[in-house]
Amino acid sequence: MEKDTERKQDRRELLTGALRYATLGLLAAVGGSVFVKRRRLVREGKCVNRGLCEDCEIFKECGLEQAISVRKAIAGLYNGRRKEDN
Repeated sequence: MEKDTERKQDRRELLTGALRYATLGLLAAVGGSVFVKRRRLVREGKCVNRGLCEDCEIFKECGLEQAISVRKAIAGLYNGRRKEDN
C-alpha cells in the first residue's frame, strides 16, 4: 500500500513541476515578445506610450516630434521662460 501512495505523490510532484515550468516559460515568452515589439515600434518611429511622454521609459532618447516639443517645453520652464515670452 505504501508504494501506491508514494507513486501517486511522485506523479503529483511531476505534474506540479511540469506545470510550474510551463507557466514560467510562457511568462518569459510573453515578456520577451512585448520587449521585442516595443523596440520594433521605437525603431519604426511609433509612440509606445500612447503619447504620454512624461512617464515614458525612452523619453530622453525619443526622436518623435511630440517628445521633442515636450522636451523643449520642459527646458523652457526650467529656464524661466514661457512659450508666450519667445
